[in-house]
Amino acid sequence: MRTPKFAGSFYPSNKELLSKSVNEALNAAEVPAKAVSGALSYVAPHAGYAYSGATAGFTYKALLLNKRLEGIETIVVIGPNHTGMGQAISVSLEDWKTPLGVSENDRELSKAICGFSDYVSLDEEAHSKEHSIEVQLPFLQLVAPGKKLCMICMGDQSPEASRILSDAIINAAKKLKRSITVIASSDFDHYEPSETAREKDAQLHNAMKRMDCEKFDSLLHSLNDTACGHGPITVAMVFAKEKGAGKGIILKYSNSGDQTGDYSSVVAYSSAVFV
Repeated sequence: MRTPKFAGSFYPSNKELLSKSVNEALNAAEVPAKAVSGALSYVAPHAGYAYSGATAGFTYKALLLNKRLEGIETIVVIGPNHTGMGQAISVSLEDWKTPLGVSENDRELSKAICGFSDYVSLDEEAHSKEHSIEVQLPFLQLVAPGKKLCMICMGDQSPEASRILSDAIINAAKKLKRSITVIASSDFDHYEPSETAREKDAQLHNAMKRMDCEKFDSLLHSLNDTACGHGPITVAMVFAKEKGAGKGIILKYSNSGDQTGDYSSVVAYSSAVFV
């Protein structure tokens, strides 16, 4: 059992306050139901709820409104590795606990994903001090209670690694006849003036709207955009394209300055779906 490491810092440790925080974000998110009803994968931010929780609410409102949700058996949550610990691509086999309860791991799917590539490992070390997946779980526990999860941490976020992981997920789900969706955990540009971040991220958003993975990757480098979960986003795009998605929709964009009032150096956040 992985116990919560960031309750009380990134999000409330009190069950009632946490539930209230998540529900407020969901209720405030104005999402076009028809546009997102067939979403195949998602992007959500992973900062502290005070900064990015409202934007995350758009992603999970879209999941809640998705007509496909009822038939989804397992939700694959992919986050970047901020700590450098563990393997290049690390899959957890543990159940994960938050103040709202326990998310059950789909161990059969988790093992199957690793079985399709030697580059994907069963590894808990990468997850032990990583926040990018944990902060998604309270939203999932309220929006999709009872769904099993698969938690994957990407240390290597190269296009090659993203393709390896997306292929492994697609093949494992196909082998097990498992109906799944993918959530990519990522913040966007870091520690630049708000307008600079917005200009850079807008170009990444354009590539996401076209689901152009190659352009998305090349822009990261040419713009020096510091979107920290670009690998998970690429996996989400590839997965959705394989399932028939044709476009990305940016539901919300914000940054830390919206809360602090300091726009001189911000971290940016996006909510997106691929439909």
